Amino acid sequence: MLLVALTPDYTEGGSISTKLAGIVLASLSSGGGELSFLGLTHFYGHFSLASWGSGTGAAGLVGAGAYALATTSLGLSVKSTLLVSACLPAVMLMSFFIILPRGMLRLVPVQAGYAAVDGGDGIDEEHIGDDDRNAILNEREGLLGSSIHSADSGKLGWQNIKANLHRVKGLFFPFMLPLLLVYVAEYTINQGVSPTLLFPLKDSPFSRFRAFYPAYNAIYQVGVFISRSSTPFFRIHNLYFPSILQVINLVLLTLHALFDFIPSVYLVFVIIFWEGLLGGLVYVNTFAEIGDRVPPEDREFSLGATTVSDSGGICIAGFIGMVFEVWLCDWQVAHGKDYCQRT
Repeated sequence: MLLVALTPDYTEGGSISTKLAGIVLASLSSGGGELSFLGLTHFYGHFSLASWGSGTGAAGLVGAGAYALATTSLGLSVKSTLLVSACLPAVMLMSFFIILPRGMLRLVPVQAGYAAVDGGDGIDEEHIGDDDRNAILNEREGLLGSSIHSADSGKLGWQNIKANLHRVKGLFFPFMLPLLLVYVAEYTINQGVSPTLLFPLKDSPFSRFRAFYPAYNAIYQVGVFISRSSTPFFRIHNLYFPSILQVINLVLLTLHALFDFIPSVYLVFVIIFWEGLLGGLVYVNTFAEIGDRVPPEDREFSLGATTVSDSGGICIAGFIGMVFEVWLCDWQVAHGKDYCQRT
């Protein structure tokens, strides 16, 4: 965040690569935090997962809302807004080392390390060879001490990789694929389509075209926050249904960007809000379903592994969006609507 804020603008001779490096660092931090903290919810019960979903939804809402408020209503510069926000990541350190109860984590080696001996590790042993079976049994019985040679350790490491890949294969269709689909669709909307969903200023609540996008993002985050907070009250078990609805949202908004048939920006606000609801529903219910359907000994791994889907979906959508936004803007300009080139 500091790299992005303190680097001069590209139009003022600043380096775009430094800003990109700051964005990469922020993405690495976000992905690593999600991978770690989401897996830890397994040790704190179902309410912790609901709290995680609500907290991440609130973070998006507060972040997008504060940015829109600061830059649009208060008139602060982007640099000033980022500098004020740069202290917020320190809250994570305080929440983990001071607020979070540590007792459950101290019990992890006892509860998670060897409690799964009797329950197995989710591997279909009928389809593995004798060497693989022996290596896995040795691991389960805790016989891997310092006397094992490096070659044996390397073999065991390879067997662990194979075992984990086998577990991921079982997660892909029920959990990972619908989460991937919904994230590809919604972030293609957010990054590739939303910047081109512009209306005449006289027919909108804004005074500048650049104000549309932060407003869309804030409305989207409201929907995400509500749906990510919904699991204590409402659950969905068919994860593909809202994912398909999200793809329909992408098609609908893309067609509007091309043919301009939605008459009011307020209808677009409703669709963007609906988009956020669908994305949040799939996210939080995917991990809730893992908590219900995956055996306890595999649950921490499954929660962490499934986060690859939303990160991968965002990455895929980012590449799609880079092409999509330019294409949609060029189409609009070629057909006499140049709002996407204005500020």
